[in-house]
Amino acid sequence: MLALALAGAASADEPAKWLERMNHALTTLNYDGTLAHWQGGKVEMLRIIHRVENGIVSERLVSLDGSGREFIRTGSRLACYLPDKHVVLVERTPVKASLLGGFPVVDAQTMRFYDIKDVGHMRFNRRNTRLITVMPRDQYRYGYRLWIDDSTAMPLKTQLCDSHGKVIEQIVFTSLKIRRHIPDSAFQPGISTAGFRWLRNDSPPNRQKVNPNGTVWRVGRLPPGFHMTVRAAQDMPGEPGPVDHLVFTDGLASVSVFVETHAERTPPGRAPVTESAHVGSSYAFSTVVDGHKVTAVGEVPPETVRFIADSVKAEKTSDAAPPPASLGPLPGGPFAHSPPPPN
Repeated sequence: MLALALAGAASADEPAKWLERMNHALTTLNYDGTLAHWQGGKVEMLRIIHRVENGIVSERLVSLDGSGREFIRTGSRLACYLPDKHVVLVERTPVKASLLGGFPVVDAQTMRFYDIKDVGHMRFNRRNTRLITVMPRDQYRYGYRLWIDDSTAMPLKTQLCDSHGKVIEQIVFTSLKIRRHIPDSAFQPGISTAGFRWLRNDSPPNRQKVNPNGTVWRVGRLPPGFHMTVRAAQDMPGEPGPVDHLVFTDGLASVSVFVETHAERTPPGRAPVTESAHVGSSYAFSTVVDGHKVTAVGEVPPETVRFIADSVKAEKTSDAAPPPASLGPLPGGPFAHSPPPPN
């Protein structure tokens, strides 16, 4: 009986170990790959180059068709080359962030809200892979299907799915080479920036900043499993002053909330104007709270960003407010309307 129990525990841990191997490969290997990104019925070909040298991560993501945009990261510095707008945006980014986006990292917390399974061996693109599924237990987050290469542990195919298993977004490596060494020249932009406008936001977020009027922004209620991990104020291009920034996560999915202090106030007796929009798998929802524009955005279902944005409120710093509380299932379904997108 003890042997059977230990075998069952090892079997339960196996999918999480595959995800751990995959994330280790993505962050430590040197690789050069071409991938197809399918989203909203459109396919874009991309090239990703990743290198770790002397502890510093360098990445370059290039659009091979369409806009021709490039994103080059060295450590915490990210340069976004936007030839269709003749703009280069330079900003700071978390050192552990990847240009390919987030991939599942599971722990005891995330296992409460996701069903993680090892489906078994699958052949994909003439390679042996392990299919791991990470599916949500409710409608407030998305799930994943991942075909992980047996030999390199790289995710050769990734699908983002809703709670019913419908594919929302897909990334497939059409070619992938693991390299011993990648030269510095591979991380230079392939476009001329002559005449481009440079926008810089190199200053790190000020996590201690409080609004001059002595208020802080909080979220009173959250979808199940979400909690706040970041409270900051940061300068953003085109904004006259710092923007309050809150980040909420369940360990896999995350939602960013931005509070702009210069929004026009809603006249008394009139309901605040709300706006919603989505690009691919990301949804955004904006509303007005106490004369401030509040925007929640994340790669989550629309009802999740709306609920979080509607729960934001301002409080005086002297108030001893409790941390955001997690609710049970929320009423209602997806949005039934599509107003103009937020600015």
